[in-house]
Amino acid sequence: MLVAASRTGRRREEIEELCRRHRVACEVVPERRLTDLAGPVHNGMAAEIAQFANTAEIATVPQGTIEPAAAGGADPDLLVLLEDVQDPRNLGAVLRVCEGAGVGQVLIRDRGSAPVSPTVAKTAAGASEWLPIERIVNAAQTLERLKAEGYWIYGTDPAGDAPWEVDLKGKVVLCFGGEEKGLRALTRRICDRLIGLPMRGRVGSLNISTAAAAVLYEAVRQRT
Repeated sequence: MLVAASRTGRRREEIEELCRRHRVACEVVPERRLTDLAGPVHNGMAAEIAQFANTAEIATVPQGTIEPAAAGGADPDLLVLLEDVQDPRNLGAVLRVCEGAGVGQVLIRDRGSAPVSPTVAKTAAGASEWLPIERIVNAAQTLERLKAEGYWIYGTDPAGDAPWEVDLKGKVVLCFGGEEKGLRALTRRICDRLIGLPMRGRVGSLNISTAAAAVLYEAVRQRT
């Protein structure tokens, strides 16, 4: 654990106490060293880890390998697929929503999507470490395999049905597209049904993390 010499206060004391309790080395360093290691996204603290423990190598997901999340409360039958989410802050915000809603696994289409970077990790507020994340090469093949395993595939689209009009119980994959064009055409065709949020005001759409939160928590409501 690295802590900037300029970082003071109760939070630093809590981190140092946790490091002592769990026998984690804690080193006070100049702030410029943290910036060199983590970029400008740190808040005066950074941890050095071997790798993202929950992020798999780029691959398509073989049939029968979807694993439930280790954290209590996660729902192994509720999955999220993301494609073409290019803004790292948007990706981090969506991952935070997914973890909070108890998503069992997040599948990220590798080409066209932001990497799980320090900016993503900071915006996710720890969710990128706790969520099982799989970067996949081919979204269409993955969705077809999940269909064969009994999952219902729901994509998001402004013209889709309101989520409270759709049965979101059981084995479900919710697909969210990128900031500019949404889901790819092939992904839309594979979906069993499209879900959209009715816009009653003057704005035409919502930020992807806001939309994901609305849809996911409707799924949580139904599933509980």
